[in-house]
Amino acid sequence: MDDENERAARAKKGSPFLNTAQAAFYIGLSQRTLEKMRLKGGGPKFRKHGRYVRYHIDELDDWSKGHPQHAAAEAGDAGCGQAGEGGRS
Repeated sequence: MDDENERAARAKKGSPFLNTAQAAFYIGLSQRTLEKMRLKGGGPKFRKHGRYVRYHIDELDDWSKGHPQHAAAEAGDAGCGQAGEGGRS
């Protein structure tokens, strides 16, 4: 977690804009997934700087806060645990 905070701090000191590969790494997705989200919608906001796609780090943070993955993972884990316990009875 500290490493992520340091990485974010370094990114904010430089340009606040990340390319697709950097943005995907920053939010923990594959580059291909981020590209698909850009085409289909539902992903973080992006900007075109000329022919280049750029993501602002603050918008990545906002998007990430609005899409917590732990809730879905906990629900999936609970479902698996219940099914496993039921199978043992």
